[in-house]
Parts: sequence; C-alpha cells; structure tokens
Amino acid sequence: MKAILALEDGTTLVGKSFGATGRTAGEVVFNTGMTGYQEILTDPSYAGQIVCLTYPLIGNYGVNDEDFESRRVQVEGFAVRETADQPSNWRSGGTIHEFLRERGIVGIQGIDTRALTRALRSRGVMMGAISTEDTPEELVARVRALPAYAGIDFVRRVTTPEPYEWKADGEERFHVALLDCGVKFNIMRSLAALGCRTTVFPCTTPPEAILERKPDGVMLSPGPGDPANLGYVVKTVRALVGKAPIMGVCLGNQLLGYAFGSECFKLRFGHRGSNHPVRDQETGRVYITSQNHGYALDPTRLANGMEVAHINLNDGTVEGLRHRELPIFSIQYHPEASPGPKDSSYFFRRFVTFMERGGA
Repeated sequence: MKAILALEDGTTLVGKSFGATGRTAGEVVFNTGMTGYQEILTDPSYAGQIVCLTYPLIGNYGVNDEDFESRRVQVEGFAVRETADQPSNWRSGGTIHEFLRERGIVGIQGIDTRALTRALRSRGVMMGAISTEDTPEELVARVRALPAYAGIDFVRRVTTPEPYEWKADGEERFHVALLDCGVKFNIMRSLAALGCRTTVFPCTTPPEAILERKPDGVMLSPGPGDPANLGYVVKTVRALVGKAPIMGVCLGNQLLGYAFGSECFKLRFGHRGSNHPVRDQETGRVYITSQNHGYALDPTRLANGMEVAHINLNDGTVEGLRHRELPIFSIQYHPEASPGPKDSSYFFRRFVTFMERGGA
C-alpha cells in the first residue's frame, strides 16, 4: 500500500506502507545508528516523534522480547529506506513489520532517507506526518495545523503511573531513588548489576516522598520533550540537592542545569545516534557515545558551584556537568547505551563510589 510522509515546509515523499495503516504525526528526527532499532522504537525519549533511520536496511536481525527499553513502543511513526522480510538471527521472534502492525505504529519505507536527513540537517527538525489515507496536499495541510512539539509535556505521558521496584542482582548494596521522566530499562539493569535496588518514582513525586525512602543516591532519568516545560520537576531536583548523591542522564543533565541557574536551547537537528565524540574536560580523554536529545544547556548561566565537565566535539555543546563540592554529576549522553557503545558505562561505577562514601 502507498504511504506518504509530509513535512511542515511542504516537502512530501511517497513510499510504501509497513507496520500499521492509517495516519500518525509528530516531530520528524533522524538517528544515525546502524543497529538498535528495537531499542530506539521503545525509548521513551522518542515520544511525540517520527524517527527516520539513516542506515538503509532495517529489521535484518528481527525483534525479540528481551530488547525492550520500556513497556511499549514509544515513537509516533517510523521511516526507513528498506525493511527485511526474512530476519536472520537466532534471537529473532518476528519481523519488524509484524512488530509495528501489532502495536498500531504507522511506518513508511522505500523513501530516500538520505534526502530526508539532508532536509532536516539543513532546515532543522520539523513537524510531519505519515499517512496511507491522504493526498500529499491534504497531509501537508494537516501537518501545518499540528500543535508545536515544544509546547507539549511528553514526560507526563511516559512516566510510570505508580512507583515500582527493580531488584539488585545478587546481594543488595545500595538503594537508588530514580525519578522517571522517561527511563530506559537498561539504566536499572546497569544499576542492578552493581548491587543497587532501584525504586522508580513518577515524575510528579514530591521530594519528601522520595527522601522518606532514605535512598543512598538519586538518579534523574532521560526523557522526551522540551525541559522548559518541566518546572515542577526542577523544583523537586532543587529540593533533593545536598540530601544524597545525584546522577543525571540526558534529560537529567538538563534538569540539573536548570536547577543550578541555566536554561536550554533547541538544537537544529539534535544529537541522535551511537557515534558522537565527547571530551572529558578534566582528563582530555575522548569517548564515543550514544545520544538522543534535541536540546542543549547554556554553559554561561551555570551557578552555585556547577560547571561543565564534558563537551561535544562536533559542535562544542555541553555534554555533562559536575559540582565542585557536592556529589552531583550528570551526562547528556547514555551510559547504559543499549545496544552500545559501552565506553561510558563507568559512570554507574562512579555513582556507586559516591554512595559508598555516603555522599562525602
């Protein structure tokens, strides 16, 4: 069946439908990773977005029940060059077409994903839609009537409705309180491997409810959308400062930036992929990182002891923070990666070290 992808600037691409039929809309972004499409599909940070993958063949190793990063598929739509009809991998439990169709996710294949990526790089990410029902003109009109992505609080849509526990692997050494703004399961898996039991809290949880559990450390999770909408979470973060060691990941890095006086600006096309070079400002070492964000912190407005710890070598934007005195640090990229690279997994061990010292 024919499918159409339309952008708010009037660009239209005609391809073939896969997954579910119908219509879907969201902010259109691209990811440069060569693997990890199931992790991308189930990453809550992609809520409200249609994801285009630059790698041309998707679905070649199938899908399975083990590689979910959240409770469900989170993307609004999926755009690829070509899908594999017959996946070849011993872990595969089905095709990506079946996976998306069963979950009601509209996809389009057979389009020039290079042309789409070039358009997003040159003109910036923009709202778009995929449809098997509309003409190109009708779809462009629908896209132009959509509300702006930045005006929606997607964190409330993806957070857990109730607190829950993730047990440690083996003997429990520490208890971590995690504020869920769109967490990936591999963060809890990584903590569990280091002997941490994690209590996952909804994003609206007041700081008193978190502290009454007496956590050894606090984790601020990744998540979708514009952090400018999250003043209620920033207020909670400020109240947690100084009460326990804090580690922030991706959106968690931005929340800490806001808590210490900064603000964010929107990147033209964001950082989404598994090959972004980041330099540690203290050691000078460069790491290859997995990233998924569309906003960056203003480094000039940080106050009260917070400073830039890591920078992106592609565009010089802030990729991490550290406090000069308190046991607080954060990174804009993903130490849990999943599927990779694993260069930055040491940050979980650093967090454990802070908890071993009791926050000193």
